Amino acid sequence: MDTLLKPALHIEKKSRRGYHITFAVIAAMLALSPFIIEGTSLVQFLGKCMCYAIVGIALDLIWGYTGMLSLGHGLWFCLGGYAMAMFLKLDGTNGKITDFMQTGGLTELPWFWKPFGSFPLTLILVILIPALFAGIVGYFVFRSRIKGVYFSIITQALTWAVYSLFMANSKFTGGNNGITDIASIFGKTKGSANRTNLLIIFFITLAVLVLVYLLATFLTGRKFGKLLIAIRDGENRTYFSGYSVNSYKNFIYAMSAVLAAIAGALFVNFNGSITPTQMTISYSITMVIWVAVGGRGTIIGAVIGAFFINLCEYNFSSGILVEAWQFIIGAIFCLTILLFKGGIVGIVRDNIPELIRRIKNRKNKTAKEAA
Repeated sequence: MDTLLKPALHIEKKSRRGYHITFAVIAAMLALSPFIIEGTSLVQFLGKCMCYAIVGIALDLIWGYTGMLSLGHGLWFCLGGYAMAMFLKLDGTNGKITDFMQTGGLTELPWFWKPFGSFPLTLILVILIPALFAGIVGYFVFRSRIKGVYFSIITQALTWAVYSLFMANSKFTGGNNGITDIASIFGKTKGSANRTNLLIIFFITLAVLVLVYLLATFLTGRKFGKLLIAIRDGENRTYFSGYSVNSYKNFIYAMSAVLAAIAGALFVNFNGSITPTQMTISYSITMVIWVAVGGRGTIIGAVIGAFFINLCEYNFSSGILVEAWQFIIGAIFCLTILLFKGGIVGIVRDNIPELIRRIKNRKNKTAKEAA
């Protein structure tokens, strides 16, 4: 094996097998949940969590494996969400201009809205727009050897710029309200009468989550994944060893953007709207929290973190904790960073076995002293 890859992190086969079993259990529980849960609100919430898990995997690929902390993944999530929302809105108005366009003084559909009247073209644009945008940004950023905190700042500034652009052009984007009052691609999903539509989009999202997980684990389990880790742990060594570091970073960044956009397109079907709120920097930082708490650099950790944090928010953001739930989530994040850098996965994989080993050693030592 190439000497460059020897210092890189190698996940043991046993650990990988454990990750796959854990994901299989999560997927099975999700598949059974619609038949156990009454009503539609919780099923819709779990659908959104699956979208968040896809974003978490996308972010883990560039942060956990490649060492590039993006504070602007909400941008790619929203680009995919707006693309799908534009199609769904036009589908609901039969291709006519929307209410916010009329309020803004428009009399005909803008030219850049027209391609979204076609569903196949919309699916292509959901992938193509973030891929091209991220590819162009990545080309200039990585060509200039920008990395670390400077990369994080650039992704943050880029997100803020696009957010401001969407807010300022309300007659085209809906402004602060975004695109609202839209159904899913199969029709309305809210209410018991529309449960079938909800189940169809739910299982499609579950299938996409499984495919994204398989793709991510396939890439990270091959030499490609080891090179990403080598870039993270020693970019200069990787560069001077003859590898095209910029190309690898640009590819994984564009791929991560596409996965986040796909998640956004699916999210709109559950949420019934998309607003610039999902593009704010705070929303992007929340995505980072999902990966950090779950355990970065493991893929499964991103899935666990997305579900764990959002389930906490779902339960804490109502009742007596409504005023304090954000502080609770913040406290969980801080404790994870300070005490458990491996996140939930690290606790199960490293901390608990280490604790058990210490207890056994202490018992053996006590038994020897007593003898």
